[in-house]
Amino acid sequence: MQDAGHKGTIFEHIGGAEVIDRLVDLFYERMDTLAEAKDIRAIHAADLGPTKDVLKRYLCEWTGGPKLYSPEKGHPRLRQRHLHVAIGEAERDAWLVCMRGALEEVISDAEARAGLYENMAKLADWMRNQPGNPHDARGQAT
Repeated sequence: MQDAGHKGTIFEHIGGAEVIDRLVDLFYERMDTLAEAKDIRAIHAADLGPTKDVLKRYLCEWTGGPKLYSPEKGHPRLRQRHLHVAIGEAERDAWLVCMRGALEEVISDAEARAGLYENMAKLADWMRNQPGNPHDARGQAT
């Protein structure tokens, strides 16, 4: 992901892997503690360690950092990988509450934070697989 306002990638601009690690840790901390995230937390394993590691590697690569996700996992195919989980508007919104809070705490640059959130919100909306999703089974707009 290129950083529109600066040279280089958003990964570099926000502070690299250290910031991604903190972002993911705070994201899951919110999932563990916020009442509105109770249902999406229940979807996850008790031990979030492996899940955190995967998200950290994915976000590093997604933001333009080192390719830590695809060499092991291949193409993300995020929607396909999450089809076993019912993701509707409530789950999307709870995920975004956790991510917005983590972004606000970790990313000091307001423009970078807003850009990341906007892209994550689009991705979270695309991940919905329950009635009301504007995408058909192929991920194409209907």
